[in-house]
Amino acid sequence: MSGVAVVTGSASGIGHAAAERLEREGFRIVGVDLREAEVVADLSTSGGRDAAIAGVREQAGGGIDRLVVAAGVGGVTKPASLVARVNYHGAVAMLDGLLPLLTEGSDPAAVVVGSNSAGLAPADDPLVSLLLDGDEEAAAVQADASHGELVYMCSKLALARAARRRTAGFAEAGVRLNVIAPGPVRTPLLDKQLADPEVGPAVEAFPVPLGRWSTPDEIAGVIAWLLGPQAAFVHGSILVADGGTDALVRPDNV
Repeated sequence: MSGVAVVTGSASGIGHAAAERLEREGFRIVGVDLREAEVVADLSTSGGRDAAIAGVREQAGGGIDRLVVAAGVGGVTKPASLVARVNYHGAVAMLDGLLPLLTEGSDPAAVVVGSNSAGLAPADDPLVSLLLDGDEEAAAVQADASHGELVYMCSKLALARAARRRTAGFAEAGVRLNVIAPGPVRTPLLDKQLADPEVGPAVEAFPVPLGRWSTPDEIAGVIAWLLGPQAAFVHGSILVADGGTDALVRPDNV
């Protein structure tokens, strides 16, 4: 393959692994991150998101063919409102802001990195509605009054819903869009969770039927498949890649 692939969160973790995988497939990578990226930008602010979109447009030099929205922070991040700003508002801004460039690409496709923890978030949590309504400041207030891990789950639930709600619009634009929902992945984000005296033990105790956590490369492989021609008829889906946890915890959720 050849073309341009944009990856947010490209400096580490899943984003870095996805960028390396797509580069091996022949794509020119335009990474977006706070550091060590072709486009250095802060997706927690509206100005940073605008700068990121402008930077991608300049670096790409035309249309883009693949988009991986992987930038995110964990629930131990303080303040909790930062979790909502990056994981939801930053992700959605990149999805919507880069859609015009995707429409100019060849067989364009996008993947959003969600989380299997979205299935554990209360579906009626007010934060989810505030995020989906796009009320960033009200969502920030709600997030700061909540627990960071709950904010993380709600942000990923809202993000998955936001992506699925865009299924028709992206299809009309000729762009496939899917969500991957990983379980625990050996990344710096997970390391921060494990180091937290409250969150770490809960992560350690969370059941994974396959008996291990994933590697970033394994998740990158699934992302590459979703973006590629083998998944040409996969659109608007949430692909859970968590070693069986979601099936174990919610076996009848079909």
